[in-house]
Formats: sequence, structure tokens, C-alpha cells
Amino acid sequence: MPAAKAMQTEASSTPLKTPYFMIHEDKLLRNLEICKQLKDLSGVKLVLALKCFSTWGTFNTISKYLDGTTSSGPYEVQLGHETFPGETHAYSVGYSEDDVIAVRDIADKIIFNSVSQLERMQPLLNAASSVGLRINPEVSYAGQDLADPARAYSRLGVKKSGLTAETVAKLDGLMFHMNCENKDFVAYNKILATISEQFSAHLDQVSWVSLGGGLFFTYPGYPVAELALALKAFAEKHQVQLYLEPGEAVITDTTDLVVSVLDIVENDKKTVIVDSATEAHRLDTLIYNEPASFAEATENGQHPYIIGSCSCLAGDIFGEANFPQPLQVGDRLTIKDSAGYTMVKLNWFNGLKMPSIYYKRVGSGGVDGERVEGKIESLNQFNYQDFKATLGQD
Repeated sequence: MPAAKAMQTEASSTPLKTPYFMIHEDKLLRNLEICKQLKDLSGVKLVLALKCFSTWGTFNTISKYLDGTTSSGPYEVQLGHETFPGETHAYSVGYSEDDVIAVRDIADKIIFNSVSQLERMQPLLNAASSVGLRINPEVSYAGQDLADPARAYSRLGVKKSGLTAETVAKLDGLMFHMNCENKDFVAYNKILATISEQFSAHLDQVSWVSLGGGLFFTYPGYPVAELALALKAFAEKHQVQLYLEPGEAVITDTTDLVVSVLDIVENDKKTVIVDSATEAHRLDTLIYNEPASFAEATENGQHPYIIGSCSCLAGDIFGEANFPQPLQVGDRLTIKDSAGYTMVKLNWFNGLKMPSIYYKRVGSGGVDGERVEGKIESLNQFNYQDFKATLGQD
């Protein structure tokens, strides 16, 4: 595995310049141990969804627990192949011929989004390629229409009415992706039963099935054992190897985005300006209108603030929060749960400084297996030349 860019070790007491992401290995291991429990009880294989999290400097930790990676584009396929031991799954909503040629020798499974793509591209594949097709089961669980794979007029996957025995005969596997942050096991189990019933004849003809991602089985209190039994029963009924494609479930609550207060302005409400922006560094906060959560805030704090970005977009705010003490210029704020769909969406809007990425490793010396904080590794730091290189070359 290649070394991460700008890899260096920092003493844990060294002040770090904001903005930066801090990934905590101890919290990552907590989620990964739940992944292991699910695998051991169910026989399911787990492949990391790189569209959610692809900070590959952490893969030496994650790959000890998961079975590989799954992608949404050719560069993700290559990254998974190069940096993550195990299987490499390739999926795309729309492949070009060049894409298929690029991934066919490095992907263990190649999943198409439509019958037309399957028919056009399959002649380009190697004889040994394991081929899959995405199915739209027309049932789903998603909090917002924007993220609902089975929404009206969805372009994602083939409906049952468009699936024939002739098409399935060309396949080794099927992929169903129909969830987004689903914490409800009862709801998931109903969807699983619907798929088993509606697609039974097709499921019995393939050797593997991916049930996609969006299943939040690391959420506190989630009935992992019950989920495992349901997955095991599905796999045994249809005699298939099951896969899940976790993203958020692997990295939830593992990473902070640390920012500094640059200014405080007032226009009926007090707004602190921080050295980061949702538009550039935490895009899902803006897209889904879900306010960020701050470690320093308290529910009963007597000092309310809007946390505003330093970008020029008028509506670019992280959210509102109450703090126990007045904030001051130079204070640091910790934006929690900032791993999923953040680092993969970083951009250079306004020419803002890109957050550095650090990894706080687990150290040795704990008592009775207790984890202790170790050294901080720098996985990446960005500068003006990185910004300039995205826009042209000398």
C-alpha cells in the first residue's frame, strides 16, 4: 500500500492550524467491531462505499475488518484496487467505453445500472468478469426525496417490469440500493421481505447479491443480532453470498472538523465567522439543510450564536447553537461527525484554505485492553499550488 501524501507524525501536544479534520482511530474501531460482529453472525461481506469516505490513509485500519471497497466511478475503482486489500466492486450510473476498459482488469465485480448499458458494454469485459445489474425494487427508506433511490422517475436501476429471464442469465449478481440512513430495523426487514418475494425467481439464478448501503447498523441501540439473522435467512433461502456497502455506518461519529472564530458580527442575532465553509468543506450541511453539531455547545447555554462561514454565499451557515460562555475571536469550535460525504466533496470555492486531514491513532499502554490516544498522523495538507493545479497548469 502506498504511503499517504505528506505523511508525517505530529506530537499530540503540537497546536494544529485550523481548519482541519481529525479522524479518531479509537472511534473508528468501535464501529468496525460492530461490523465484525455483523459479519460473524450473518456471513455477509462488507465493502466500504468510497463515495462516502475515501480517505485512504485510514485504510490500514479499516481493511482489517472489511472485505473490500465499492465505487461509483472509475477513479474510485482504481483507488480501491490500489489501497484496499480484498474485493474491488465497480458500479456506475453511466459507463463510457473508456471507463469499462479502465476498470475491467482491476474490478472483481462490475455492476451496470441499466439493461442497455449491460448489453452494450458486456462484450468489452473479460471472460472472467463477474457481472451484476442494479435493480430498483420500488421500495425504499430515505429521509429526503433527494436521496431516495426509488423516487419518482428514478434513473437508478432496473424495475422488475424491465427485468427478464434472458437478462438475468447474463448475470452473476444483483445489486439493490434502497436505503439512506435507515436506523429502523423493522422497516428494513419489511423491505428485505418484499425483495425476497418480488424477485425470488431472479435471486435464485445468481450467486451473489449486494443489498447496497444506507443501513445505519452502528447507530446506538441498533439490533445487530436481529439484522444478522434476517440477512443470514435471506442468503440461505436464495443460496447467495450477500454483500452490504456501508459508508456512514463505518465512519459515523469518528471525525471532527475543527475551526477558529475569525470575527463576530451582529444583525439582530450574533453571528461568529469561522475559517471554514459548508459550500467548500461540509457540502451536505448546505445541500440537505441539516445543521451541524458543535462539541462546545450545550442545550441550555445562555449565549446563542449563528455559526457562519467565511465564504461569500449569503446562506452559507453551519447552524445555530447555544454556548455556556460568550465566544471570542480565536476560540476553536469542533464540528462533530464530519467524515461522511465531507472529505470526498471538498472544493476550492472562494479560494478558501482547504482543511488539513489528521489521523489520531490508538497508542499502546492501555490497561485491560483500554485504548489510549497515540500519535497524530498528518494524512494530507493543502496549499496554494494544490488550488492552482485544479484550474490549469504552468
